[in-house]
Amino acid sequence: MNPLKKVTLVALLTAIGAGAFAQSQFSVGLKGGLNFANLDVKSISNTYDNRTGYHAGAFALMKFGNIGIQPELIFSQQGSTVKVNGADLHSNFSYMNIPIMVKLYTVAGINLQAGPQFGFLMNDPVVVDNNEEIQGAVKKSDIALGLGVGWDLPFGLTIDGRYNLGLQNVSDDPSFDIKNQVFQVSVGFKLINLGGK
Repeated sequence: MNPLKKVTLVALLTAIGAGAFAQSQFSVGLKGGLNFANLDVKSISNTYDNRTGYHAGAFALMKFGNIGIQPELIFSQQGSTVKVNGADLHSNFSYMNIPIMVKLYTVAGINLQAGPQFGFLMNDPVVVDNNEEIQGAVKKSDIALGLGVGWDLPFGLTIDGRYNLGLQNVSDDPSFDIKNQVFQVSVGFKLINLGGK
């Protein structure tokens, strides 16, 4: 490559890099909201009812133009309720989840989200008629796919709706196929917001 082409290429790459840096944004915030959780159990024909709980935690957003990457650390109440032989079994699972969401921004801060979520079980009691507790029925980790839509408002407020689809059988008993399903509605606030608009 002749020297003029080299200089032109370096100048072009420098300009592109400077433009991307000028449009980059880094934010840190807190978020929380409601969970509407259930269990997808393919090997048992009982009816499973939603467990309403909450989730809360922190997030960091690295935004480059219309693309954002948002890792989170979220405490999440999950599980379900099922009636077996006249008794109610309440699966009260608590996870520490680490979603890593890729966000595609469209207009006015509205964004589409998708990414993996890695969950670590913190508590797993199955309560029979709110009395007897059974523990140790589920695996200590979970993997899910998060899909959602969000809105980043100009003054630091964020609103998200997300569906976390369990990809891994969480039952310790191989004869059961149990996967987490959680719909989340969140409100967040950016405590630190550097760069960008």
